[in-house]
Amino acid sequence: MQNSFKIQKQLIIGALAVLITADLALAAYSWRLSSIPQTPKDQLSGEQRKLEVLRADIRRAEEIKERMPATQRDCDKFEQSLRPANSGYSGVTTEIGAIAGKAALQMDGIGFKQKAVPARNLESVDIDATVTGDYASVVKFLNGLQRSENVYEVEGLSLGSDAEKSGGNGPVRVIVHMRTYFRTV
Repeated sequence: MQNSFKIQKQLIIGALAVLITADLALAAYSWRLSSIPQTPKDQLSGEQRKLEVLRADIRRAEEIKERMPATQRDCDKFEQSLRPANSGYSGVTTEIGAIAGKAALQMDGIGFKQKAVPARNLESVDIDATVTGDYASVVKFLNGLQRSENVYEVEGLSLGSDAEKSGGNGPVRVIVHMRTYFRTV
């Protein structure tokens, strides 16, 4: 029994030595293959691929450069379509109130927080509008904001309920957090 274990141990060590030797031989062969320089034909085809990628990048950049004046005109047109800051607040209040009225919602309040947009003649205005009504009316209100000719980015909704007023099955109170922009010039 003791002899059998020694023989098995020697066979395992021998097999392990053969595997390690084969692994080292394959590593040396792999290293040797990687250190062989590429043929000039391989180098040329690699450089041609790089050249095609660079040419495609240049074509895209030229197309962007050609479209830039039209893009600038579109941006200017958009900025001119924004409400002026001196009359924007009353206009937004009136419009949001009208959209809420069409959606059969009660407008409970509206708040504004402004900040200048650097390097542009714009003012970013955060708006919190509180409305009360049923779910379908809130959806109509949001659709009305989306379809408005003015820009309203709805950033979030805060939901509450007036359950204490109506015994549990009452209307919902929603605070709509949105943003719009005004021209300062």
